[in-house]
Amino acid sequence: MSFFLKKLISYFILPPGIFIVIFLIFYLFSRRKFLKKLALFSAIALYLISIEPFKDLLYIPLEKPYKIPENPRGDAIVVLGGGVYNSGRLKASSFKRLITGFILHKRTGLPIILSGGAAISVIPEAKIMKELLKTFGVDEDYIYAEVNSRDTGENAKYVKKVCEKIGCETIILVTSGFHMRRAEALFKKEGFKVVPYPTDLKFEGRYNVYSFFPKYSVFYDSAIAIREYIGLLFYKLTGRI
Repeated sequence: MSFFLKKLISYFILPPGIFIVIFLIFYLFSRRKFLKKLALFSAIALYLISIEPFKDLLYIPLEKPYKIPENPRGDAIVVLGGGVYNSGRLKASSFKRLITGFILHKRTGLPIILSGGAAISVIPEAKIMKELLKTFGVDEDYIYAEVNSRDTGENAKYVKKVCEKIGCETIILVTSGFHMRRAEALFKKEGFKVVPYPTDLKFEGRYNVYSFFPKYSVFYDSAIAIREYIGLLFYKLTGRI
């Protein structure tokens, strides 16, 4: 019981739990109806996107259509970047994608095309990934680094130029599961035959009592899913997919 209480208190004195408490206090003590409604809505919304079952609901439409193929076949493996720090270290999503691409290369012997420029950081992401693959023992002749793209649309555009040079039409596309829907559509629009190979999966599907406590890590994952929906909407409204 003491362990449960300790966990309960910690979840509500750290973000996002503390902000849920603050919104509820505003709801209880505010005299203005509009502020009361806004505070209650904010508390409920923040709570929902910070718990695992609701986070999973956000990821089901993004990840469920894509299964990891047992024997993927293609002409090359394309690994999309997932972010890099200014220090030159890959962010978690990017590293998971790279490791998946490396494992596929070891299984299939196919060349790897790394795609990612310097959209925000000062170092092209594909260049960092290439150096890591070399330390893993991958022959440099099997690595192609595309360092100009700044978003998924440009990933597809610039990877096509690489593939035209090395002669590949069917690609095994490696990216995070939540990102695959948008990435697959953009690469197909460029004329590729795409074999989706999702990684960095966020859906869990198993819960306990702690799954209903607000957590920052869950809030962060929900924010990623919401951002992905915004990206899909933007590309559809602009006619790019």
